[in-house]
Amino acid sequence: MEELRSLLDWKRWIFELYRAAREASSSDDGWRQWRDGRDALFREHPQSPLPPDARTSFSGLRYFEYDPGLRVLADVEPAPREAVAIGASAGEPVSFERFGRARFALGGAEHTLDLYWLEAYGGGLFVPFADTTGRTETYGTGRYLLDTVKGADLGTSDGRLVLDLNFAYNPSCAYDPRWACPLAPPGNRLDVPVRAGELAYRG
Repeated sequence: MEELRSLLDWKRWIFELYRAAREASSSDDGWRQWRDGRDALFREHPQSPLPPDARTSFSGLRYFEYDPGLRVLADVEPAPREAVAIGASAGEPVSFERFGRARFALGGAEHTLDLYWLEAYGGGLFVPFADTTGRTETYGTGRYLLDTVKGADLGTSDGRLVLDLNFAYNPSCAYDPRWACPLAPPGNRLDVPVRAGELAYRG
């Protein structure tokens, strides 16, 4: 019972962080509030992905500096609906449905990311991705951009999906292998460096 109440509280805080980011006077102000809020949760909350013995010495997550050029608006295009079992860091794959793709410009070139809908009750949009910084600078199996069932949602603007790559964050398994996390599938691997968002966790 207490564990579930704690998890609900964690989710409420994440929803609030993204609400504040959407309503901030500028995208970088919203990002700073989001970043500071995540640090507080990782340090203090019982549901922190960090192992308990790492929380007392935790000094904050590491990020690239905010780059306004890496906040993009994406056109959502239909794609053949397809049931997809996305591999996880541990345990069984997680069932999603690919229902569309987000098309956007980045660094003078056009890119796409597949959009996935969580098959579980209630559903939610899930957008993981990997890029070439995973070889040296960021978590190697990819990061998350949107996960609306857990509150990670930057909304839309002029009917287009907001993809602010500065908000890219590591899955929980990046901090502790006890977590099982869906990883970035082949359709969401960008062959370019995305130097925005969270860096690899070094402990």
